[in-house]
Amino acid sequence: MNSSLLQLTAAPDLVEQVYSRLLDAISEGTLLPGERLTQEDLAQQLAVSRQPVLQALRLLKKDGFVEDAPGRGVRVTQLDVGWIAQVYQVRGSLDALAVRLAAERGARFDADVMRQGRLAESGRDVQAMIQADLAFHRAIYQASGNPLIAQSIALHWHHLKRVMGAVLQSSHQRQTVWDEHEAIAQAISAGDADGAVRLVQEHAYEASVQLTARLSEQIQHLKTGAQA
Repeated sequence: MNSSLLQLTAAPDLVEQVYSRLLDAISEGTLLPGERLTQEDLAQQLAVSRQPVLQALRLLKKDGFVEDAPGRGVRVTQLDVGWIAQVYQVRGSLDALAVRLAAERGARFDADVMRQGRLAESGRDVQAMIQADLAFHRAIYQASGNPLIAQSIALHWHHLKRVMGAVLQSSHQRQTVWDEHEAIAQAISAGDADGAVRLVQEHAYEASVQLTARLSEQIQHLKTGAQA
């Protein structure tokens, strides 16, 4: 069990705190796919009783982040290529709705988001790249004027963050992503709803292709290593 999980301070909704901390650890790769989780170890690391850990694990299981482990207990859910592709289908549809609404209402895209994204693109911190990518899409959702879009897609982003790092390791792919982001932002600012929709759908499709391909390679590599 990774010992880097930070302790939590006491708060009224302790289950929500435990859930949030474990969800971040899973989506950021601190807790790895297939890693077995025990209530005792987690409770000790987070300095809480077993009860909030048990409830948080039940919620994570419902949301697809943990699954029953062989024998007893639970483990971090294995990454699945088909599932990630389906998540991207949903994200692409919601992103398309968001950019259309943003363009139609004459929204102006926050230039600071683009500057931070370009800065992250030129660095080596993969987590900073992921956060910059998420900030770009959150800016789109905010610009849409419809808060239900961000609420509907929030959980899916945690699934996507689990595999985004593999693609963003490539400097060429990082530049391509932010070139696409810039084109989308320009279409929104120009009020070109149809153009923005087309660009964001192409962006989501390309991201899905890249991520699922890398994930398939990683899964095959792990299988080959296990058989060696």
